[in-house]
Amino acid sequence: MAVKGEQEITQIGSSVTIKGDITGKSDVRVAGKVNGSINIEGELIIERSGFVEGEIKTVNAVIAGSVKGNIDVSEKLILESNSQYVGNIKTKLLIIQEGAVFQGNCMMGVSKPAAPQSAPTAPTKEVKL
Repeated sequence: MAVKGEQEITQIGSSVTIKGDITGKSDVRVAGKVNGSINIEGELIIERSGFVEGEIKTVNAVIAGSVKGNIDVSEKLILESNSQYVGNIKTKLLIIQEGAVFQGNCMMGVSKPAAPQSAPTAPTKEVKL
């Protein structure tokens, strides 16, 4: 585990394979393989050699490797030029670099429930009889 300022960074080396879910509050850097969901409150970095198969939920993510599974990023997701991503994306901001492969659907921005709209009414006139 490395330290970035006061923030912890959990590193999964290229020779490591994890079968199971990862949860936590620190940043995570994946150079190896993860078969399971990742749910962190920090930044996820998937290096070129990294592979994740599972659901991902995080604040920010940078993907340079391969991912199969849906991803929910509350702030910013970057798909770098060598990345391969198959799944659905939900994020506030998406950056896809030239050369990246993305197969799936994307929902961007902040989703707020629509306010009920009333039908427009014609101006009324008072009539005296």
